[in-house]
Amino acid sequence: MRFRILSSVAVLAVLASQEARADAESDKLREALRSATAQTRALEDQRTALQAKVADAEREKAAMTSQIAAAKAQVKEVEKTHREAVDEFNQRLEDRNQTLEKWKSAYEEAATVARTKDAERAKFEGEATAYKASTKSCVAKNGQLMKVGRELLRRYEGVSFGDIAVINEPLIGARRVEVQNILQDYEDKLIEQKVIQ
Repeated sequence: MRFRILSSVAVLAVLASQEARADAESDKLREALRSATAQTRALEDQRTALQAKVADAEREKAAMTSQIAAAKAQVKEVEKTHREAVDEFNQRLEDRNQTLEKWKSAYEEAATVARTKDAERAKFEGEATAYKASTKSCVAKNGQLMKVGRELLRRYEGVSFGDIAVINEPLIGARRVEVQNILQDYEDKLIEQKVIQ
């Protein structure tokens, strides 16, 4: 029985020791559980904060995406406007070039007409100068012809019947030669005044 008691005491001591160890382990597990719970709460708080940040980032991303889409649309609109402006400018430039070519052609034509007209004017001025000189010459020669004609008429008025009889006298013919010489002089004066073209 002693052995049984000792054995019971030993079993009890082992049991007490195991219980003490179990309590110590239980305390450790409780402490670990408290620590794990605190860490879990801290992690939950961090997760909540991070989720809030992610939500903010998602909102910013959505806002940026819409701004980027708006900016892209605006860039497309600006590019379209730019293309249209460039096309319109090029069309205006082409129209201006065509108008310039028309004006250039018209100018060349007008310059040719002007040169032709200047040549004609110079020709006509030369002809007019020649005609003026010719007219002056004709007027001068006409004056001389009138003078010769009057002189001839005065001489003719001074001719009497006797002078005609002496001129026609067939024997001597001296007066006839004199009259022929006078007539020849008048003919020479008339020929000198003839206008040659």
